[in-house]
Amino acid sequence: MAVMVFAFAKAYSQQTEPKTYSFSLEEAIVHGLENNYQTINAKTEIAKALKQKWITTATGLPQINGTVDYQYQIIQPVTPLPGEIAGGEPGTFVPVTFSPKQSANLSATLSQLIFDGSYIVALEASKTFIDFSKNAENKTKLEVRKGIINAYGAVLLTQENIAIITSNRDVLKTNLNETVKIYENGLTEEENVEQLRITLAQLENQLNNAQRQESIAMDMLKLALGIDLKDSLTLTENLDSIALLNMTPAIVNESLDLDKNADYQIAFNFTEQRRLEYKLERAKYLPTLSGFVNLGTQSFGDDFTFFNNNNRWFAQSITGLSLNVPIFSSFGRKASVAKAKLAWDQANVDFTRTQEEIRLNYEMAQANYKNAVDNYMTSKENLRLAERIENKNNIKFKEGLSTSFDLRQAQTQLYSTQSQYLQSLYSLITEKATLETILNTPQFTNTQN
Repeated sequence: MAVMVFAFAKAYSQQTEPKTYSFSLEEAIVHGLENNYQTINAKTEIAKALKQKWITTATGLPQINGTVDYQYQIIQPVTPLPGEIAGGEPGTFVPVTFSPKQSANLSATLSQLIFDGSYIVALEASKTFIDFSKNAENKTKLEVRKGIINAYGAVLLTQENIAIITSNRDVLKTNLNETVKIYENGLTEEENVEQLRITLAQLENQLNNAQRQESIAMDMLKLALGIDLKDSLTLTENLDSIALLNMTPAIVNESLDLDKNADYQIAFNFTEQRRLEYKLERAKYLPTLSGFVNLGTQSFGDDFTFFNNNNRWFAQSITGLSLNVPIFSSFGRKASVAKAKLAWDQANVDFTRTQEEIRLNYEMAQANYKNAVDNYMTSKENLRLAERIENKNNIKFKEGLSTSFDLRQAQTQLYSTQSQYLQSLYSLITEKATLETILNTPQFTNTQN
């Protein structure tokens, strides 16, 4: 027993042992598209749609059903017959039992739908539903891809921010230690020391906050990738390299093809579904025709001898057609058709609105990406200037040519510019991803039939 418990505990610990992952951005996207919870469910929706298509198709194919009936009459019904039939007096009746005490019936029925307008429409609708599921999966993959890019960039942003704040803190600590020594020697004012301590305290708070943000950003990325939060994840790229790869201003010149946009495709599918619902209600005015063939056998008696070799079974068979013609429904069908037509009209209005929204979103995405490129170029130059200004003020401060207030102002400007630069890198990446999502780039086609 102890060996079994030990073996189970060992197997359980192996199952729950954290895994280690290391991804570039492209590797993270590939992994996420396969393992993200939303994409897994989107694939399942396609599989469900395919099964639903076969369920609909099967209703118009031959159906065979078997029936086994057994009856045991506890009290057999009695039928009165005129007494004179059995030699009795006129006006009297003789009770007679006609039905056997036990009976068994075996039968099989083959039925086939010959014509049903609703069935034809249902087949068309099932194909449209499959298209909708595939387009929804494509939309999901595009959103997952964008989410992974954003989450990957957010982790790098926090890591770069931590590195910069740490470097600034270390430099400031050195300056503070040197200033304290100068102050102790009576060569500078106490205010200079206090100014540096204020700045250092602010940097320490920023560093602690950035470290907490990194943990949250990393967990958000793990969730987007579909891996356990307890697993270890290392990113192999940096923010600058990814930003440079996304410096493709020519993308704003690409024309918007609505037919390729995922939201357009889904809206079109929705409109088609409403059209088919309208068509289905109209088809209910048509008659339905079906046929059947029944083959059975029956046996009966007062004793249960149905499995004896000498027991007799009597075969029976019947075939026929059934035509159902709708005649009058107190205008119920007419109201259903009118309601479906109104729903189709609403879908067409929504479809038009969706197209305009897509065009507007594309214009906004173009503008935002152009702004991101401009901000990146400006922030890069501003960072270079801020570093020069801070360096000059640092030298002046050490030489006693400027006050601690001037140095703190230059440092604050540098820290703000560094943050703006990192944010410009991140915006460049995320705005490019948004624009690509609208353009359906890349296209995640589904070849499943």
